[in-house]
Amino acid sequence: MKKALLLHSSREGQTVKILRFIENELSDQYQCELVDLHAMPDVNLDGYDKVLIGASIRYGHLNKKLYQYIEKNLTSLNQSKAAFFCVNLTARKPGKDTPEGSVYVKKFLRLSPWQPEVIGVFAGALYYPRYRLFDRVMIQFIMRITGGETDTTKEVEYTNWDKVKEFSEQFGSL
Repeated sequence: MKKALLLHSSREGQTVKILRFIENELSDQYQCELVDLHAMPDVNLDGYDKVLIGASIRYGHLNKKLYQYIEKNLTSLNQSKAAFFCVNLTARKPGKDTPEGSVYVKKFLRLSPWQPEVIGVFAGALYYPRYRLFDRVMIQFIMRITGGETDTTKEVEYTNWDKVKEFSEQFGSL
């Protein structure tokens, strides 16, 4: 069976949840390995038929370890059938949920030496009760400014699973 490496740079777990969904979608074609790229900086991509990197935005930024991983593995990524997706709360709004409409994807492509051909953008989730006080207050402030949910007793998932399914099919046919 073919192998796919699913790497994540996740903070609250929604990126991992999305990758688990993709793993399930690919399970009849690929044996998938889900790996935290922060914990595994040295991975030989040659042993995989496909590579997918999913990363979340926190306070407007992707984790710098993602960029370090890309720089260290740029040649392998460029030689692989590889794709990327970004998870953020801004993508809950129409038009901001595409690579062309996402400021975060535009910034990623500007800062990253890797320019993946297949890119997805998915809305994340709010897990207010799970956040530390500082994060809860900051995220609530950001959501107030952007017209989002501000009730800190709620957990709200904005991810469009149909869109994730479409992306899974696109990645699977790479």
